[in-house]
Amino acid sequence: MLTMKRFPLAHLGLRASLVFLLAASQWCAALQAQAQASAPLSEQPASRPSKKHPIPQPAVEKPSQPPAFAIPVESIGFTAPGSFYLGQRYSHVSLDFMDEDHLLFSFRVPGLIRREAEEKGEGDERQIRALVLALPSGTIQSEALWTVHDHARYLWMLNDGHFLLRDRDGLGQGDSTLEVKPLLHFPGPLLWLEMDPAQQFLVTDSHEPATAASRPGDVASPPTADAALTVDGERTDSRQDTVIRILHRSTGQVMLMSRSRSTVHLPINAEGYLESLRGNGTQWLLNLNYFTGGSTVLGKVNSTCSPLMNFVSSREVLATVCDAYGAYRLVALGAGGLHLWEAQTTRQAIWPLLVMGPDGSRLARETMSVDHALNARAPLSTEDIKGQVVEVYDAADGHLALTAPASPVLDAGGNVAISPSGRRVAVLSAGAIQVFELPAPPPLTASADHPAKP
Repeated sequence: MLTMKRFPLAHLGLRASLVFLLAASQWCAALQAQAQASAPLSEQPASRPSKKHPIPQPAVEKPSQPPAFAIPVESIGFTAPGSFYLGQRYSHVSLDFMDEDHLLFSFRVPGLIRREAEEKGEGDERQIRALVLALPSGTIQSEALWTVHDHARYLWMLNDGHFLLRDRDGLGQGDSTLEVKPLLHFPGPLLWLEMDPAQQFLVTDSHEPATAASRPGDVASPPTADAALTVDGERTDSRQDTVIRILHRSTGQVMLMSRSRSTVHLPINAEGYLESLRGNGTQWLLNLNYFTGGSTVLGKVNSTCSPLMNFVSSREVLATVCDAYGAYRLVALGAGGLHLWEAQTTRQAIWPLLVMGPDGSRLARETMSVDHALNARAPLSTEDIKGQVVEVYDAADGHLALTAPASPVLDAGGNVAISPSGRRVAVLSAGAIQVFELPAPPPLTASADHPAKP
């Protein structure tokens, strides 16, 4: 049986209304009451306690260190989206390092939709301007104008300087010239994708009704790749319209597929996929299921909600859990459940997003700052959002290497990037791309490696 975590559509950059936050705040309040009556949330191995870090401030007005240099963005055509987009999780921007000395900066171009698009029922069509910028000068090396047809995330950077561009039912691959060539074609609209840290495999979610016919060139749906799937305790079957696939990025060969009623988050590395299994009380087991068969329990965490898991690298797992106070907590684990470090946030830091460094040495977490905790008596409105905060952690020990504000506030992210070496961090803030230069990150020790398959 394959167990996955349902991935909320709001996190995909699709339309989401702020009115639902009242229900969410009531849910958080219930979890808080439950957690206060439960056992302690942290279970550390006696042999090596994890490093715990202080709770950061909910709002940041200036970065913890000045940027090494900044590239103004108004002169290259960027304009901030209106505040009325907050809560809709539209993907307006993608900021990415192509290599240590080049940034790929792409952003939506405001303007009227062409009449032909409206006549064809393509009201969500939009134009994306893409620029390759040389560092530190900001000189434009190449540029392009792309057309996409929804508001979700459209670009994923690859570790070799290439990138993936998603639109409708197609996935293309581009390089520094910004020329995009077709890579994969799906039987229905491609909703979302993610990759393992080594980027050997793709996890794709696409909308494909059971009666839809495959076309020449479509990604295959081999019966041998079918897998049982349980999402939030519900068994899925062939009548569902969202198809989840794990496939080789280079060949398109499908290793596993199943159907669900909505998109899901499935953390994978080069060996297998990770699932959370409910234990006693607030305990959860993190179970790695190998693609070749068998499984290994990587560790345990305690959480009042189902933990959200991500591979920082093939050797480290980051679990985002709920603590007893209604806030999120980060727990980093290595081999055998070894707790590497922890970090907490306040209840005034909401809607967290993670950005992993290409080599796994650093990660960035960005949240929006509000002036009160969310609960049933104090729901959220756009006026309560006071800013967006970026925190950059060393993956080895959880040291907070950088804190910086981001502006404009982009609730779908895309405004933070980490360079291949982990030594540069770019943040869209105050009308410029600010680039920070950091000391070399500490390496992850060999003791943090995942165990070999038994």
